[in-house]
Amino acid sequence: MGKLKGITINTDPAAEAHICAEDDAAIYQSIVGSDGVMMIGQQCESQVISNNKVRVKDGVIVVGGHFARIQYGDYIDCEIANGQSGRNRNDIIIAKFVTTGTGGIDTYTLEVKQGASTTGAATDPALTQNDLYQSGKIREMPLYRVKIEGLSITKVEKMFESIPTIPMLNTYLSELQLYHDKKMLTPTDLGLNTGIWKTIVNNSYKTGNTIHLNMEIYTTAIIVANNVYNNAFTIPSQYRPLIDTAVNVTASDGEYKNPVACTSLAKANGNLFFCIPKATNNYIFIDAEWEIK
Repeated sequence: MGKLKGITINTDPAAEAHICAEDDAAIYQSIVGSDGVMMIGQQCESQVISNNKVRVKDGVIVVGGHFARIQYGDYIDCEIANGQSGRNRNDIIIAKFVTTGTGGIDTYTLEVKQGASTTGAATDPALTQNDLYQSGKIREMPLYRVKIEGLSITKVEKMFESIPTIPMLNTYLSELQLYHDKKMLTPTDLGLNTGIWKTIVNNSYKTGNTIHLNMEIYTTAIIVANNVYNNAFTIPSQYRPLIDTAVNVTASDGEYKNPVACTSLAKANGNLFFCIPKATNNYIFIDAEWEIK
């Protein structure tokens, strides 16, 4: 039976060192996961230098919670064995972590694992992927598959997971929250006077405190040129703009020809009005965005 091992604790200066790499690795694995490349620097980007050399640029690698780094501005050139005419091969560039055991000696290398040459479709070489948390001793994380056809490298394929930073995750979560908060709005929701104006297209919605009005409407009533139409919308109070806001409005005829721009405002009192310059233009295209309380 074991006992609880303190990690972030102070011990007597004379006491034997008790924190091992695998202790830190367990903490890191619980935060960022087992394997991947952190999204910093050039993120171990690959570059084919020749048919015998693939360069891996700077970045931070994690294998089983253990971190390694190619320093900023540096790189590692991985040697690729010669191909053979008429034959195919898959080589894998790996980050390899090897340990002698708990509290033992570790090595961390970037290597090329050569695949079998074949006249048919090439397959990947087998990788050793022990679970280091469960006292495994060897873990090989694939970075790139190097496809060799005949004498040439034809493709280098990324095989690792890119691990985002916490600020990136916060941004993703905020965007996801906005998506889930998105509420589609009908013309009635936005107070369209449906007795006079009919809807052809509507893609209006609310996200957070922002209203997006995107709509095509038309009327069969007679249009008076340069008349201000303030009877199209009476926006309900919960969707009204905080301040009077200019709105993009275009008017065309029934064949979607002869378009003209219209002056338009969405007012804080809920009135959305527009002025149509031409009497023949009874099809209205509205694109607007405003903040609400």
